[in-house]
Amino acid sequence: MTGKLYLCATPIGNLGDVSARCLEALAAADLVAAEDTRRTLQLLNHFEITKPLTSYHEHNKREKGAYIISLLENGKNVALVSDAGTPAISDPGEDLVKMCIERGIEVTSVPGPAALISALILSGLSTSRFAFEGFLSVNKRHRAKHLESVKNDTRTLIFYEAPHKLISTIEDMRKVFGGERRAAIVRELTKIHEEVKRCTLDEAAEFYSENKPRGEYVIVIEGADEKEAASENEWEDIPLKQHIDKYIAGGMTSKEAIKRAAADRGLPKREVYNEYHKGAKASEE
Repeated sequence: MTGKLYLCATPIGNLGDVSARCLEALAAADLVAAEDTRRTLQLLNHFEITKPLTSYHEHNKREKGAYIISLLENGKNVALVSDAGTPAISDPGEDLVKMCIERGIEVTSVPGPAALISALILSGLSTSRFAFEGFLSVNKRHRAKHLESVKNDTRTLIFYEAPHKLISTIEDMRKVFGGERRAAIVRELTKIHEEVKRCTLDEAAEFYSENKPRGEYVIVIEGADEKEAASENEWEDIPLKQHIDKYIAGGMTSKEAIKRAAADRGLPKREVYNEYHKGAKASEE
């Protein structure tokens, strides 16, 4: 008989948020797999729980995943926790869950705190439809492509960001979404210095140019206006050449029009340039 994997949500700041069921699952587990064993040991010590710990994180998930699976297949119960909040959201717990499902190992959720949900309900923005976008890539081109892909999404968007990248991320968002787009910049959730800054992206850029970011951040962005999004997405049903020619007719240079069309379609500028001029040459012939 195989064991069971428990996905245990732990506090994101305030220890009072831990659930009785979470403590029961941690106390009953044969092993606790943690993103950072030092942080999890502090949690266990606070509640006087003594359990063997093993690290499971992005850089060892392959070998440790195999180790945890072997224990589960031999009837051991394992509790998985992240540094804080709900595991398997923007962390390697997602991979461990897939491995368990593939092998017929039972997985259960012990629900609790999740930073993205707490930030969303504090933001004052629409909660009826939203999309969690996680962390943006450190690669500049990939970041831009990611933001462009959701620019016209009418759902509320939620991102995670580290303090040392917050200013550049807000600047990238201003360029793509526009400075008037409303946002909520949330940090230190459930802690003494919890802060929710509700503002436009222009106001956020100005504030953080004068105030050094501290703590982990959740950025909640207002969805695009439905009418504007529909207008900007008109190109989806027209050929590439017509798309570019429409921008040129509106006063852009061909270079500007190609760059804009490439961004609209999420394609490399060079690819759009070649395709456009190939089409223009063919029409001349």
